[in-house]
Amino acid sequence: MDPAAFRNALVFTGGGTGGHYFPAIALAQGARERWPDLSIAFVGATRGIEARKLPESGWPHLLLDVEGFLGRSPLSALRSLRKLWRARRALMRLWRANRPWAVIATGGYASAPALLAARSLGIPYFIHESNAQPGILVRLTGKGACRVWCGMEAVQARLKGASCRIVGTPVRADFMRTFARLEEGSVPHRLLVLGGSGGARALNEAILQSAPALLEAFPDWEILHQTGARDFPQIETRPRHPRHGIQPFLDAVDRELEASSLVISRSGASTCAELKACGRPAILVPMPGSASDHQTENARAMAQEGRAVLLPQGPSLGEDLVKEAGRFMADAALRAEFAKPSANRAVEQCLDDLAERMV
Repeated sequence: MDPAAFRNALVFTGGGTGGHYFPAIALAQGARERWPDLSIAFVGATRGIEARKLPESGWPHLLLDVEGFLGRSPLSALRSLRKLWRARRALMRLWRANRPWAVIATGGYASAPALLAARSLGIPYFIHESNAQPGILVRLTGKGACRVWCGMEAVQARLKGASCRIVGTPVRADFMRTFARLEEGSVPHRLLVLGGSGGARALNEAILQSAPALLEAFPDWEILHQTGARDFPQIETRPRHPRHGIQPFLDAVDRELEASSLVISRSGASTCAELKACGRPAILVPMPGSASDHQTENARAMAQEGRAVLLPQGPSLGEDLVKEAGRFMADAALRAEFAKPSANRAVEQCLDDLAERMV
């Protein structure tokens, strides 16, 4: 990437997982549509989903050698912090000569070098925190942000002193439309399983365990199961029910959600926002050990809104899924009760804040 592409640009940074990467893409798409002449660039990590997606996207981008450090051994965490320090210094050298107009961070370890470099250089920066529980980086830098856009109401109370605005979580352009109503679906009904962009081994195993019983009990249902690229090869070789389809990754998630009558998923913030946009009932299984247990907080918020049920991951997850999914698969009225589509205006509200700075 030509370093001059950063000059007076709006720089987006965020990644590691789809939950941090896709909101950045949604905001960039909205900014390009609103301000066609504004330069846009991305900063990400060499290990995250953005390392696969950005090269094929056409967006100017810089990928840095950084990695997460939470949950690692002291030696590994120290190595990660050194990489972060080097990446931040490299960006500062680039940005002193090619100063961006502003930086927008959507979270994850991939956003740390750009966010910290912007703060050190006095470059205006904005943060979007999708989760109900803010991460360490957001708590560290939130007070200095021009604005912290909050995906959920709960996060505002946890960022004392920051200029917060509750906007929801940006969704990709594919989700900015009217979805077919749940009752318009035809037989066979579909149970869609989403483990996130990287997959979820425990959830995958529980689905393999529970799927035969569910599909035998409900012959008018089928399962489409996103396994994640890591687990797909070994799952592909294992016996499955004929109506249990698997894919390593689903690109057109909006269409797959629209074709579904029930969703089983982890509870990353982007997934929760997409479920709200399409109005599909969900069983959410939070990832244990997520940073600050944010997935549990996200799932709890969805449950309180009557959009999903929270099912903790435990030793009997396979059996629990048979019981909970079977309850929804057997009752169309229950599925309709949890189907609450809502328009997503997060991109519009975030860009309105940016527009005020352009005046």
